[in-house]
Amino acid sequence: MFATRLTIALAGLGLAAALQGAAAVWSLGLADRQVQRGRVASDIHVGFVELSVAKQRLRAWVAQRQMDADADFAQRDALLAEMRATLARLEARVRRAPAPGGADSGERYAALATLAASLAGLERAAREVQPLPPAADARSAWQALSERFDRPDGHDLRALLSAAMQREAAAVERERRAADASLARVRLLWAGISAALCLAALLLALHFLRALRRPLAALRAGADAWQRGELAHRIGLGGDDEFARLAGRMDAMAAELQQHHEREALERQRLEQLVQARTAELRAALDALQQADRRRRRLLADVSHELRTPATAIRGEAQVALRGRDKALDEYKDSLARIADTAIQLGRVIDDLLAVARDDLDALSLQRREVDLGAVLAAALEPARALAAARAVRVELGVEGAAPSLAAVPMPVLADPDRLRQLLLLLLDNAVRYSHPGGRVRVRLGAAPGDPAEPAWAAPHWVVLVEDEGIGIAAHELPRVFERHFRGAAARTHSAEGSGLGLTLAEALARGHGGTLELASTPGRGTVARLRLPRRSPSTAPVAGEGLAA
Repeated sequence: MFATRLTIALAGLGLAAALQGAAAVWSLGLADRQVQRGRVASDIHVGFVELSVAKQRLRAWVAQRQMDADADFAQRDALLAEMRATLARLEARVRRAPAPGGADSGERYAALATLAASLAGLERAAREVQPLPPAADARSAWQALSERFDRPDGHDLRALLSAAMQREAAAVERERRAADASLARVRLLWAGISAALCLAALLLALHFLRALRRPLAALRAGADAWQRGELAHRIGLGGDDEFARLAGRMDAMAAELQQHHEREALERQRLEQLVQARTAELRAALDALQQADRRRRRLLADVSHELRTPATAIRGEAQVALRGRDKALDEYKDSLARIADTAIQLGRVIDDLLAVARDDLDALSLQRREVDLGAVLAAALEPARALAAARAVRVELGVEGAAPSLAAVPMPVLADPDRLRQLLLLLLDNAVRYSHPGGRVRVRLGAAPGDPAEPAWAAPHWVVLVEDEGIGIAAHELPRVFERHFRGAAARTHSAEGSGLGLTLAEALARGHGGTLELASTPGRGTVARLRLPRRSPSTAPVAGEGLAA
C-alpha cells in the first residue's frame, strides 16, 4: 500500500530526527564535560599561580620588616588571608573536578595538603619576624629567611608550587586537546548524521518519485486520451495500492461513459435513419407528385394531339354533308359511314390514351401473383384471332417441345394477369394490323436458357415470340419504335389508323413485369417481337426444346 509505505518512510525520518536530537544532546554533554574539565584545570593552575604570587609578596613584606622599614601589618594580614582563601578555592575546585580519583587528583590533594601545612609555617614566620639588629649580617639573615620561606615545614615549597603549576599547565593543555578532539568527534558525528539523513531523504525521494512516476504518467495519459474522446482507452494499473484502485474506478467510469456514448450514438444513428427514411418518403412523395404532374401534362398533350385530327375529320365530313344543296341518300350514307369509321378510329385513340394513362398511373403498383403464362396467352389469342379473321390473317400457335397444347406444360410467372393479357394482346394486334391479307402470324412459346449448355427446364426465362409476314420496319426506324406517337413511313402508308402508343405501352408493361421486349424486322418480310419474362421458380418441371434462345 502506498499510504503504508509513505507512513513508514515518514516514521523512519521522524525516528532519525529523534536519534539526531539524542546524538545532539549527548554530544553537547560530552563537549560540556570537556569544557568543564579544561575550566577546572585552568582555575587550579591560576590558583597555584596566585599562591606563588602571594607567597612572593609576603616574602617581600617580611624582607621589608627585617630591614626595619615601614612595614604595614594590615598588608601582611591581607596577604595571609588571600593565601588562605586561594587555598580554600583550590580545594573546592579539586573536589568539583569531573574525574576525581585519577593521577592528577591524587597529586593535587597531596600538593594541597603540603601547601596547607606550609601556609601555617609561613604564617608563623610572618608573624614572628623582627627587625635585624644593627650588627647583624644581612646576607645571612636573608638566606635564613629564604630557607624558612622555601621550606617552612621541611618541604620545598618553591619546588612544590613550581611542579604544581607545571602539572596544571600540562593538564590545561591536555584538557584543551581533549576538548578539541571531542569537538572534532562531535563535528564528525553531526556531519555523518546529517549526511545519513540527507542520503536517506534523497533515497526516499527517489523511491517515491519512481513509485509515483508510472501511475501518475498512466493517469495523465488516460485523462489526455479521454479528453481527446478516446473512451475505449483504459489505464490498467496493476496492484492493490491507492493508484490502482483509483485507476480501476476511473476505467469503470470511462467504460460507463463509453456505453452511454455508444447508446447515444446508436440512438442518434437511429434518429438519423428515421430522418433519412422520412426524408426519402417525402422525396418519393414529391417525386410521385412531380411524376403525376408530368403524366398529367403529358396526357393532356397526348389527348390534344391525338383527338384533334379525328375530331376535325368528323366535323369536316358533317359540314360537307350539310353544305349546299340536298344530296342523294347514298351520299349521306357515305358521309355517315366515313363519320362512323372516323368515330371508331377516335374510340381506338381514346382507348390507347386511357391505356397509356392507366399504365403511367399503375405501372408501379401491379397486382402480381403466380399465374400460368400459357393460360394468359390462350386468353389473349381469342380476341386476336377474331381481329385476324376480319383482316383475312391466320394466327398459328406453336409450343416448343413435345407439348400438344398450352395447358400440357405449366409455365409459372409472377405477373398481373390482366396487364399481362393486355401486353400479349397489344403484340398480337400490332402483328395482325400490319400483316397483308392472307398472311400469317406465328406465336411461339418456350424457355430461354441462360447458357446454351444448360437444359431448357433450368432456363431462367420464358420467351414469347410473335412473328408476322407483314410490311416490316426500316432499320433506321427500329430504335424509335418504343417512342410515343412514333410511326414509321411504311406503317403510315399501310394504315392511317393508329396513335403510335401501342408499342410504348407494351414495352412499359414488359418492364413492369421484370421482363424485356425486343423487335427484329426485315422491311417487306415481317417483324419478330421477342418478349422475355422471368419464370417463377427454377425448379419448375422441365420443358422440352431450346429453340427460343436464338
